[in-house]
Amino acid sequence: MPLPPPASEQTLRADRALVDDVLAGKPGAFERLVREYQGLCWHVVERMVRHPEDTRELCQEAFLRIYQSVHQYRGESALKSWVAQVAYSVAKRHLERKRIPILETTADEDSSPLVEQLSDGVNIEGAAADEEISQHLHRAIDALPPLQRTILTLYHLEEMQIAEIALLTGVAEGTIKSHLFRSRKQLRVALESRVGTAP
Repeated sequence: MPLPPPASEQTLRADRALVDDVLAGKPGAFERLVREYQGLCWHVVERMVRHPEDTRELCQEAFLRIYQSVHQYRGESALKSWVAQVAYSVAKRHLERKRIPILETTADEDSSPLVEQLSDGVNIEGAAADEEISQHLHRAIDALPPLQRTILTLYHLEEMQIAEIALLTGVAEGTIKSHLFRSRKQLRVALESRVGTAP
């Protein structure tokens, strides 16, 4: 299991203070936690399950679990990572219950040096800035398996480090790099076939 990625001392202090307030039952503390991280929870769950009704229920389940187990947060990594880990776990179990594979094929860790060049392939940020290309991009992302969709979202939208993603998904860093590289290649092919050229 990878070590938690370093978070700033200020972030950890603020996270610990919020958790202490929740544990002490301070009015509005848990609501503040929910407001702070409901977008993150939605991104993780929605990317995994791709069903709005299920996403709403699973986000509620995730925050119920967070409320019940917040005493387990040790403050060794950012609260954001811990919340994302709970959301991922809830979504993953939901897919397992429905017998929906989170990956279509098992990807081994890719030792190719190309995997280190995560910027190869499609410029996701640049593509998202163009409305027409963005629509094609989101459709292409939706066609990816749940785990790859989620890794892309955490890496690009939530701007999480690979070590952070590895910690919350339980997937090795090398495998995550491999998924990112392969996903970007798939997105490039999809954009080129629909738009003509990928940015």
